[in-house]
Amino acid sequence: MARFIYRMQNILDIKMKLEEAARQEYGEARHALTLEEEKLDKLNLRKEEYHNLYLEALTGKLDFLKIQECENAIDVMDDLIDTQEEQVRKASKNLEKARQKLNTVMQERKMHEKLKEKKFDEFLAELNAQENKETDEVVSYQFGSKAADVEE
Repeated sequence: MARFIYRMQNILDIKMKLEEAARQEYGEARHALTLEEEKLDKLNLRKEEYHNLYLEALTGKLDFLKIQECENAIDVMDDLIDTQEEQVRKASKNLEKARQKLNTVMQERKMHEKLKEKKFDEFLAELNAQENKETDEVVSYQFGSKAADVEE
């Protein structure tokens, strides 16, 4: 029996490897975004702690030095939070790029798999046609030899 050989199998294999690499990049980008979001959450918590200290310093006996330190710490935390929010935006953009790349590579792989399926279906149709032709030839030969035996 004939074997099916897809002539562009090497391209399909490359597309599969590219898809796996794109999946890896997407995972790394997702992880990087998660880390940046965690850093932002920690900074927001620290700012909240400084804000609570600031409120405590305003109540009861006033400690102007502590109040000033808390105000400065809150200002510094605001700057750090702004910087970290930019890092989160960058990581989010990188994640979106990785997602788009993954989608593109997946579409290309699926396209090549469909081409392979079509070629396989064509192969099966040709194989079936060949088998039918051989069957017809055998039947014709048998019918022809029986007709020759009857004439004798």
